[in-house]
Amino acid sequence: MIYLGADHRGFKLKDTIKKHLSDGNIAFEDLGAITYDEGDDYVDFAVAVSEKVAGEPCEHKGILICGSGHGMDMAANKFPAVRAALSISKEQAIQSREHEDSNVLVLPSDLVREAYAKDIVDAWLAAKFSKGERHKRRLGKLKDVEIRNFDVRAHFECDD
Repeated sequence: MIYLGADHRGFKLKDTIKKHLSDGNIAFEDLGAITYDEGDDYVDFAVAVSEKVAGEPCEHKGILICGSGHGMDMAANKFPAVRAALSISKEQAIQSREHEDSNVLVLPSDLVREAYAKDIVDAWLAAKFSKGERHKRRLGKLKDVEIRNFDVRAHFECDD
């Protein structure tokens, strides 16, 4: 299953991606925003998608869309077993699957045209994890970091 989420800045592109997935007979579930709301927060949709992907990280995938992609990417990567990759090109999307076995694609609606976004999604969905030894080793290290830091409750504010 592919779970979709977008805030108000990604809302229009999400509708484009939904139609594209439907046209390709690819199963998906839209976790919001269901209606356009200029006051919504990207975090809510990143959480909804990331919880689903984290529940079955080898089976499920997610696509998150906001203006810059940064907020969605940061929020999604807070979840254990979620490997979100912000991509503005097909090559980035493919490498994120082949090298990092990404399970969430993050698109920046402000930077990617709709037609190209569909190409990025197609490339990401078609790409597979290479299972190369160095990539498996690096993912193992990431998993160790997740386990070590899972219960850390850090609260901080940076003063500029």
